[in-house]
This record gives sequence, C-alpha cells and structure tokens, in this order.
Amino acid sequence: MSGYKNTENLTKTRYQASLRLAIGLTIFYSMSIVLFYRTIQCNRRLKCLMLNLFKGLITSKVRARILMRLFLNPDQNAYLRELAKEFDVSPSQIKEELDNLSEVGLLSKEKGGRQINYSANTRHSLFPELHSMVKKAMGMDRILDSIVRRLGNLEQAFVMDDYAEGKDSGLIDLVLIGEIDRDNLDDLVAKTERYIQRKIRTLVMTENDFSNSEGIFRNRPMLVLWRDCDSNNISINDAGE
Repeated sequence: MSGYKNTENLTKTRYQASLRLAIGLTIFYSMSIVLFYRTIQCNRRLKCLMLNLFKGLITSKVRARILMRLFLNPDQNAYLRELAKEFDVSPSQIKEELDNLSEVGLLSKEKGGRQINYSANTRHSLFPELHSMVKKAMGMDRILDSIVRRLGNLEQAFVMDDYAEGKDSGLIDLVLIGEIDRDNLDDLVAKTERYIQRKIRTLVMTENDFSNSEGIFRNRPMLVLWRDCDSNNISINDAGE
C-alpha cells in the first residue's frame, strides 16, 4: 500500500511540475511575440535573427527555459553543462540555444577557468521587458500583488534559493521582514498558491531577528521583491555576504 501511495504522490508531483511549466511557458510564449512587434528596432539582419528567436519560443521549450532561468534574477549566471543537467537535455542542444541568444545580444558571457558563464545582458534594450515577462511567468508578480502589498508593517520581502536563481522548482522560499499577522499571511499564501500552481514556504522575521541572523543567508542567492524605502533595516546584500 505504501508503495502505491509513493507512486501516486510521484505521479501527482510530476503532473504539477508539468502544469507549472506549461502555464509559465504559455504566458512567456504569447508575451514574447507581442514584445517583439512592440519594441524591436534594429538593422535588417538583427531584426531577422530576433524574429526567428521569438518565433522559435513556440517550438523550443529549452530556449524559453534558458531565458526564464537567467532573466528572473540578472545577478545569477549559469554554464552550459549546468543547464544541460538541470533541464535534462543534451549539452549540444543547450549550446545551440546559448549561441543564438548570445548572437542577438540577449546574453552576456564570461570565461571562468575552463567554462563559460552566461547571464542576462542587462544593457540590452529588451531586458526590462523580458525581465518583467519572466517575473509574470514565474508567479513573482502575483506574489507581490496578492501577498506582499496586502501585509501590514512589512519592511522587506525577498525570495531565496531556487527561485532567486531562476529555477522553477515549484517551491518558492519567501522571506518577510516586519510585524506581520500570521493568520492573514497564511490565508493570502493559500490563495496565491492555488493561482500560481506553486508551493510557497514563508519565513517571517522581525527586523531585529533578521539583523542578527546573517549566518542563515550567507552565500545563498536572494532576489528582492519589495523593500520599504523608509526602513533602516539591513539589506539582504549585507546579510548574504
């Protein structure tokens, strides 16, 4: 009986992961085509390359996933074999997509030892739009609108670990700093989880607790969703170093 339940849970987990990816990619595909026709201004050759790239998102899930992986948090980077292992595809397929994205200037690359690290090119004219699209596809905008902006005395909100690296694992680690009504938070989280088809794990801390907990956040990827400009609290960059 336990073996049957484990198989059933595994099937359910895989289905949920596929559903999350399908929802995210559907949003991303449709917005990518709109973005191309709204913003592209370049020479004929580059325009042709960009058009083929965005049209290719409809058939290339790998290309879309690379953009989602690198454009959610532009402070993060990844190398070829890392992405191949993460997406469970061949290195040659990843290389082809990285080359295409680099050729049109959407990705920057930097050699580090024996490998090349790729990251989002924040100087590209399309970066703001792509960054915004990825945030929507990954559910970050919904978290901001449905949870963060509805809480009371909030000082900071950020995600860490998988989603701070652009990895759509299905479990979002959300850190909230401030004096927060836990019952209200739990209700908002439950509603948001159903909408974005992802699990949200929250860590609530006071400003003082956060300032004294540097060890928890050191060397862990973080992505700020919201910060109170009038707050005197420590920044996550200080905590993460």
